[in-house]
Amino acid sequence: MNTPAEIANLYIMVGDGKTTRKSWVMFVLAVFAGIFIALGGLTSQIVSCGVVPVALGRFLSGLVFPIGLMMVIIAGGELFTGNCLIFISVLSKNTYMTAMLRSWFFVYLGNLVGGVIVSALVNFGHVLSMYDGELARLAVSTAKAKVSMPFIDAMIKGILCNFLVCIAVWVSFSTEEVPGKIVALYLPIVLFVICGFEHSVANMYFIPTGLIATHVYGYTAEGLTWLNFFWKNLLPVTIGNIIGGSILVGAGYWLVFLTQRDDD
Repeated sequence: MNTPAEIANLYIMVGDGKTTRKSWVMFVLAVFAGIFIALGGLTSQIVSCGVVPVALGRFLSGLVFPIGLMMVIIAGGELFTGNCLIFISVLSKNTYMTAMLRSWFFVYLGNLVGGVIVSALVNFGHVLSMYDGELARLAVSTAKAKVSMPFIDAMIKGILCNFLVCIAVWVSFSTEEVPGKIVALYLPIVLFVICGFEHSVANMYFIPTGLIATHVYGYTAEGLTWLNFFWKNLLPVTIGNIIGGSILVGAGYWLVFLTQRDDD
């Protein structure tokens, strides 16, 4: 098993490799990741829809949502939230800030495209008709709740979310074996789902799904607009995700493990 210090050194190279890919490769892999996370989000809503008590439904969602990140890690994909750890490579001077920002741009865009693709398919394919349309109503109410949060709440929930997501990615590097990677990443993701934290890439599926559902199924939801999606949710959650992933996890572990190499 790789120790935390060994993971930190390994991620220097990982971050450098991610930033030197061609832009179109980053984008395509990010579309895959957006699709994987979206399918995890869809399934998490299917298993929790109508479950009473609500806490049990949230627990069931937490059990299946990590499948999305598992597919990203094992099948191959570029996920913006996980890629906040590239900041380690920047701090270690193995890559440039501009290269990281370029990677973030194409990956973020690809994640958004992947999420919206799944949103459109599940709506126009009437997957949300499940449970006599109750799944569609859940999609709309979830999206409305997400765009109705105060800015600071969304940002703080984004910080907490990506702290756990990046820890999940981090611990997945502790082993080379597939079963070990799945077990390692699974529990931190369960935690963030149960706690109701905010994940920008997951919201690239959840909110467009609710927005499209209002037209396909004729539901109304005050305040649920594309503008509010970007301004009232995606912006604060993304800021929070960057703080939680790049600053708390990335810079924190860089400080602990990588600035001490010469002293040790």
